[in-house]
Amino acid sequence: MRGFAVFLTNKHNSVSFENCTKHTVRDYLAFLYNNNLKKSSIGRKLAVLKSFYKFLAINSRITTNPVSAMATPKKEKKIPVFLTEQEILDLFDIPQLPLRDKAMLELLYSSGIRIEEMINLNLKDLDIISETVKVFGKGAKERTVPVGVKCLNAIKEYLDFRRGAGQSCKTDSPMFLNKYGGRISSRGARKALHGWFIKAGYLKKVSPHTIRHSFATHMLDRGCGIRTVQQILGHKNLATTQIYTHVTLESLRKIYNQAHPRK
Repeated sequence: MRGFAVFLTNKHNSVSFENCTKHTVRDYLAFLYNNNLKKSSIGRKLAVLKSFYKFLAINSRITTNPVSAMATPKKEKKIPVFLTEQEILDLFDIPQLPLRDKAMLELLYSSGIRIEEMINLNLKDLDIISETVKVFGKGAKERTVPVGVKCLNAIKEYLDFRRGAGQSCKTDSPMFLNKYGGRISSRGARKALHGWFIKAGYLKKVSPHTIRHSFATHMLDRGCGIRTVQQILGHKNLATTQIYTHVTLESLRKIYNQAHPRK
């Protein structure tokens, strides 16, 4: 409210809270927008104004509420950070990459599953014959996701290592183990993978979820239908998946700008 009061003093000195009109409020919102405030910040300030004018109306301080019909600005959609195909290849080519960590990275990139979904997998959830993995996502919803041959080979190598180390490879065993032979935790998996992101020398901030973003972006870049990507990712709403189309369009725009002779 202090910011709105200062605005009224500087821009509309004859206007008070009580005789403020919707045009004055719109002028204030335009002022915020022109000063490069994010839509989320403008939305919060508008929410404060709505609460304040609702209070004035309840206490009969005003007869007309200038903000009652104003819609909150739509939140800006943040473009997800993703790795290029070459950056993914560079990650997998790190020489010291342990078999377990490589298998985890291959699975995340091959299937696009969340890290929480990955750590909850058991060996019985992997079907080598059909090249799929059964995943339990948000809301305990089950879906079957395809995985690639390179991913399957990385998992096989990891399981061979486990057998040689005397660790359990029964069907009900966790797919990925910690150093004590138990199921790896989300924190443990993130910590292990974060070390390899650092070794890869990425200049951008990378997390396991970045691998998921990269999977979706690369699939769309190579012509996969958005409905298919939605199903693989386990998104309930198509709108959640559509954020990746902004990434692919931006990629196309850059290529266009570089290639078109009259751009």
